[in-house]
Amino acid sequence: MNIHFSNQELTYTGQELRPHFLFSHFNLKGSGICAFIGPCHVKTEHLVDWEDRKQGDFIKAKLMLHFLGEFFCMSLKEAVLLQRLFIAKIAEKLNFSKSSSHMIIRSGNDLFINERKLSVSIVTSSPVSQLLHIGVNLDPEGAPVSAIGLFELGLSISQLKECFIPKILEDFAKEFEGANIACTKVRPVI
Repeated sequence: MNIHFSNQELTYTGQELRPHFLFSHFNLKGSGICAFIGPCHVKTEHLVDWEDRKQGDFIKAKLMLHFLGEFFCMSLKEAVLLQRLFIAKIAEKLNFSKSSSHMIIRSGNDLFINERKLSVSIVTSSPVSQLLHIGVNLDPEGAPVSAIGLFELGLSISQLKECFIPKILEDFAKEFEGANIACTKVRPVI
């Protein structure tokens, strides 16, 4: 599992959720996740969630922490399970953070604090891979729903870059590799 944090600020528009974006923009070959910070503005026509799209929804935030992933040789259901594992790891890390006294609740593939939305997340398929986007609000200004961001919880950009982002990426890569190892060390039952 390749992991990377890019210091390049990038606006997430939904059009980045495409095959080989990680390779073409960050030189990550194969399955991997890249994190970056930037605004979010996904217009209705770029949403891949059909329910949201049919309702005319959109996604917007002044600043988000984005995780963009691409996974080869797996099914959509496996990618959805990875998405939920990643979301759970984010909640776990934030809930054990000394800088936040707020309890973060995971509901499906979303995170909430006191019914305010902390994250957005989607998984979809391409002809060659499964694609993931998770956006965690830093400053949710402009969000179309009641939202909260990590800045409101007392986390700074430097804390995110120095501790939180690398740890989340490393923990997820270990979980992914651990699952692969677990598949190789069991004997078959006949």
